[in-house]
Amino acid sequence: MTAGSATVLAFDYGERRIGVAIGNLLLREARALTVLANLNREVRFAETGKLIAEWQPELIVVGLPCHPDGTPHAMTQQAKRFGNQLNGRFDVPVVWVDERYSSVAAAAALAEAGVKLSQKTSLDAEAARIILQQYFDEHVPA
Repeated sequence: MTAGSATVLAFDYGERRIGVAIGNLLLREARALTVLANLNREVRFAETGKLIAEWQPELIVVGLPCHPDGTPHAMTQQAKRFGNQLNGRFDVPVVWVDERYSSVAAAAALAEAGVKLSQKTSLDAEAARIILQQYFDEHVPA
């Protein structure tokens, strides 16, 4: 990975929607980017492929959902599989970040910003932003 200026994409994988955020290792700052409809495998990888081609990330972060006590559940394996498939299809390194409470934090951040919680797409992208910011805060030296 290039020191300092690497672009990072983050994904909050869900059965219906995938939140996406983008950030830069130099700035250590994440921002919500978009939400992809998770209709089927073809759509999922066509859309993620467009983002990867456009932003050319040197790293991908995928949120890893777990129960509050840290044990895996059904979505844990799906998110792992999604990240492994991204790595296999696009040859970009993938890391996983514990995403417990990211949706709760996203809802709180959006409410504070005055965004209605009925706008689920904003919630998914904001959750991805929180996951990416957590990665920067925990794994990237200041």
